[in-house]
Amino acid sequence: MSKGTKRAVLVGCNYPKTQFSLHGCINDVEAIRGVILNIGFKESDVNVFTDAPGSQVLPTGANIKDALNRMVNKAKAGDILFFYFSGHGTRIPIFQPGQPFKQDEAIVACDLNLVTDVDFRRLVNRLPEGASFTILSDSCHSGGLIEKEKEQIGAEHKMTEKRPHMPKPSKTKAKSLTFDIIHSAINTAAGILNDATNIGQKIFGIFGKDVSLKFHPHYVDGVMVLDPVEEDEGILLSGCEANETSYDLVLQNKAFGAFTDAVVNVINQNLGVGISNRDLVAKAANILKNKGFEQDPCLYCSDENAKTLFLGGFA
Repeated sequence: MSKGTKRAVLVGCNYPKTQFSLHGCINDVEAIRGVILNIGFKESDVNVFTDAPGSQVLPTGANIKDALNRMVNKAKAGDILFFYFSGHGTRIPIFQPGQPFKQDEAIVACDLNLVTDVDFRRLVNRLPEGASFTILSDSCHSGGLIEKEKEQIGAEHKMTEKRPHMPKPSKTKAKSLTFDIIHSAINTAAGILNDATNIGQKIFGIFGKDVSLKFHPHYVDGVMVLDPVEEDEGILLSGCEANETSYDLVLQNKAFGAFTDAVVNVINQNLGVGISNRDLVAKAANILKNKGFEQDPCLYCSDENAKTLFLGGFA
């Protein structure tokens, strides 16, 4: 792959003044930003969104999708695109007549406008030949965030050894927002939409064109089908499996995500040489296991990209 531009969108949502607030997600963004600026990203090519007090542009679903779309639209052969998210994840129950029940993965923006696995699949499918798109999500249920991406490290590769018993940090909180909570908030906001018969219609009624593709009538009705392209350059490093939680914690007055902290430690140990996507996830998973965290990081990508250096290497 020819050398191109490295671009990033970094998002951290602490959801302040809500019943589901977190503590370390904005700190996570700052940690990741510091790391990638040391490995070939230019500050002008790194776009940061947080819900910190005084933020000029909040990480709403619309703003996140707009930033990702603009990043993909600029992409050329050789470019390396990176999306980092720290915040809540959720699973969307899918009921389709004649089809088995399933749950699909999403990240939760600060306004509860979900960005789903289908949205990420569409972005990956739009990449120009020779460009790549890496997602690192420190959120619950983040395994599978790219629809139909191949799993390299996950349930079939889970470590079976007993985790050591470790003292818990002073505060731990799962980065999970159940869909029931989102459903309740949407029902309240959509109270005037009397003609909306299901949650998808209500979400579409509230967010309109800014809604996730998963709730768009063209996708729901099967008019639009999104399968992986033949040469798939999507890479997902997730903090946990689709049915697991990732943890936000406070330790010695420092708030951070357990997975992000492990990833940053591994990268810092490999500055100057780089590390493959597979080895980065495996080493981060080992750190979490040794600390007693019950979350299993996953890697989803092609066989080729499992061996590729994370974000093109650290030179």
